[in-house]
Amino acid sequence: MERFIEDARRLFGIQLREAQIRALSTYERELLEWNQKFNLTAIRDVEAVRVRHFLDSFSCTLAWKGNPPSRLVDVGTGAGFPGIPLKILYPSMELTLIESVGKKAMFCQHIVRLLRLEKVEVIQARAEEVAHWPQHRERYDWAVARAVAELRVLAEYLLPFLKLGGTMLAPKGESGPAEAQQAEHAFQLLGGKLRQIIPVTLPGIADDRFLILVDKVAATPSQYPRKPGIPSRRPL
Repeated sequence: MERFIEDARRLFGIQLREAQIRALSTYERELLEWNQKFNLTAIRDVEAVRVRHFLDSFSCTLAWKGNPPSRLVDVGTGAGFPGIPLKILYPSMELTLIESVGKKAMFCQHIVRLLRLEKVEVIQARAEEVAHWPQHRERYDWAVARAVAELRVLAEYLLPFLKLGGTMLAPKGESGPAEAQQAEHAFQLLGGKLRQIIPVTLPGIADDRFLILVDKVAATPSQYPRKPGIPSRRPL
């Protein structure tokens, strides 16, 4: 754990407090335990969890430069990444986790209860549906999705959740910059504008990684997102 704590400080300027380290240790233990029964993630050893889940989640902090979200929605969160590690960092942040797979949503609810995280809502549903619910549409200042889909599809999932002036955050691998270029039409259609592409370094991972930031500059037309499954089958 000491190396992980040092990496968080060195790479992202994050000084973890004792309570946060305990929460992350509990999260890690529960994830590995549940994973034996429910196959929540392909990552199965402690070191990989710390780098590919925790540090990768922490990399999102590069996007807000000391001004973290007040309301964050994490779409397709899986076992809670990046939303729950970010909530551990920022206890006052309001967090909504959206996950359509029952066993993954159930695990997120378990962790939220176990860690006594307040102001967290776990929704088991498709993002295409939730983005039309009035209490969630255009209500967030940040929307994030990690390893869910290509950017043209992600834009249709995420931009409807954002209020004007909010920002979509998509952690991506080496295809990120090319995907951002291909998605410019989708961004424009949905009220978004590409702001920045931030390179990310993680220890022991040679692949290029990026954070793609897209600002919400206009209201998303009411017909988006389209019905579940259509965005991924027919990207904008």
